[in-house]
Amino acid sequence: MYDNPLTADVPLGPFEGTPVTVHSAKGRSAKLHSTTDCSQLRTAAVTEARVLLDAATVGRLCAQCWSWGPWTRSGSGLGVFLRALGGSGLLFQQQCYDGPDEDVDWDCDEVQAAAGFLRSATSYENEDCDEDGEARDEDVRHDAATLRDRVFDRRRAAAQSLHRAESIAEVFPWLEDWAKPKLIAKKQHLEELRTHAALFVDPAGLLAGAAASGMSEPDLPVSDPAFGALGKSSEIAKGLAALWRDWQHEAAGSRNGSTRPSYVVANLMHGIRSNRKGYDQTRSAAEQLVASWAEHARTVVVAADPTSTQLVKVTLREIKERTPHQPEHGFLHDIDSWTLGALVTHLTEADWGRRTLTLRVPTLVAERLLTNSWPLACETHDDDTAPANSDAHDPTSHIQPGVFDDTPVLERRPVTVEHLRALRAFTPDVDQLFIVFSTSGGAEVLPLTVIEKRLAGGWQGVIVAGASDLPASLIKPWAERIGARPESGTPLWPQPVPDADGPRFGAELGLECGEARAAWLAVDDRDREPNLRLLAILRGVHDLRTLDGGHDRDGHRRTVPKAVWHGLLAEETLDLEPFEPATGDRRGRGSGIPLGVLADVQIYTTNANPRIQGKGHSPLCRHSNERGVADDDDLLTPADLLGREDLDYHWCSKCGGYAVRRLTDTQLSYYRAAHRLHEIA
Repeated sequence: MYDNPLTADVPLGPFEGTPVTVHSAKGRSAKLHSTTDCSQLRTAAVTEARVLLDAATVGRLCAQCWSWGPWTRSGSGLGVFLRALGGSGLLFQQQCYDGPDEDVDWDCDEVQAAAGFLRSATSYENEDCDEDGEARDEDVRHDAATLRDRVFDRRRAAAQSLHRAESIAEVFPWLEDWAKPKLIAKKQHLEELRTHAALFVDPAGLLAGAAASGMSEPDLPVSDPAFGALGKSSEIAKGLAALWRDWQHEAAGSRNGSTRPSYVVANLMHGIRSNRKGYDQTRSAAEQLVASWAEHARTVVVAADPTSTQLVKVTLREIKERTPHQPEHGFLHDIDSWTLGALVTHLTEADWGRRTLTLRVPTLVAERLLTNSWPLACETHDDDTAPANSDAHDPTSHIQPGVFDDTPVLERRPVTVEHLRALRAFTPDVDQLFIVFSTSGGAEVLPLTVIEKRLAGGWQGVIVAGASDLPASLIKPWAERIGARPESGTPLWPQPVPDADGPRFGAELGLECGEARAAWLAVDDRDREPNLRLLAILRGVHDLRTLDGGHDRDGHRRTVPKAVWHGLLAEETLDLEPFEPATGDRRGRGSGIPLGVLADVQIYTTNANPRIQGKGHSPLCRHSNERGVADDDDLLTPADLLGREDLDYHWCSKCGGYAVRRLTDTQLSYYRAAHRLHEIA
């Protein structure tokens, strides 16, 4: 692991002079710590101070606290900046892949020898060798292939490291001049790795692969009796079609023009006994057919103009970090060997920070890149030179004090798409809900994804606070009043009280029950307080459907945790019998009590229209995957339920068909009073 200390020469930019809270032992030269729990703080007499972040303070920072300690809230501007520097950020990336590593690297002679062997015909098969010769060749081929893979893997890792370093320096432009010497060294090493990787690529082989990729499926000799060993006519057609696909995939994916006809033919003959009548004849005919396809690809290459080239701009995908459900992907991952070969052979210009490469490639290669470039995004360049990136920076897009919560609200700066992109990149545990203010919409609570969409449409606003910004002086006493989750074996929730005269009648619909559910249904104790912070913010949202922020990278909705949805919505249905019309006959059940303050109670269901196929479910129902409220759910009121008689068969029998937004104390008191009056009547 590289040592990546924050040194006094690192420019702090607009964050220089920001007040931070530190802890230390007594003494002017004592190290400054971010927390009293630091193992390096070995004293009982700990002092707390508020100091300004400058070169003198940086020189006294505890190295362990710098690497792991929370110097400030991670979602603040300063927190984002420090996260971008620390961990696997800029200071770490500057020390990675800045030159050859004598422990893992190789010399140029080794690479040339391995590349020459793999390009030779004997690297795949040599029928004239004896068994000992075949074994020796196989060992050499294995070692050469291993070295080739190491070269490409190290180049990909070096390019990814340079991308991270350049993209961070671009977000914080005051770091660019300071980081420039290290970035130049990383670029030079990356270019050395590119030249080594290019030795394993045959430019003529790239042309052959491009030609094979562009070939259409030829007429297959289904009626040729030489293929009789494959079976019936339908089986022959199916087998030859698979043979074509296997060969085209093999030929189009090769970056050195080498193919393995015996490999694709073996797939065709798999499952057929070698002593079957016509076996040898069928195998020979298949090999001849594959050879004819390869010859046609060579004809296409010969017919192409070797002097005709074209500029192609390639945009790499963003890096998708490793998750519990998916390994790291994006960038240079998941790219086939032919495309990697084209990138290392024909690269002319690279902006790794913005993930854009410029290639000058033969027309045949350009046609393949432009028509079949997934997972890359390729487009043509009309000019002979790659467009120069402007050195001018938009000051409003910089992460600086005032964008998040580093300044009083009066001094907040409008948030931009670049701010949110940096927040996501450097703060994995970023809040997903924010209180925002704009002149067009006033104060609102919006998911981060919704803010991004609005910004793309020209919206202007400031971030007032996230859930983690709420005062602890309010949240902690609230959590203490709710108390700890009952021990295992103790019922979490009391049974509903059927008697309207009971003191807890209808309590399961109220806010107090919601608070307990949000706290006690947390994944672990660390989530209890964050859940209550979210619940406090969301109680003021007018329409819960606006909280739908879409899906995350794993395909799950994550804007609001499931426990918080249970804090906002009640799983129990409303008993509206007291509010039904009084018919005057003995069979009439209602008392005709006005809805009063209950008229505005919100009811959410996945489907309230009987004409649309599918029953209505609560957003908390297991049939709706307990996803919470989505933007396409239906919003009803108690008056809507009283006026319809077609919903009994339309609701889900498990959840009752809907979830009701928890009743305020006033609404719950009215609900109880109405039921008591109804029982008296």
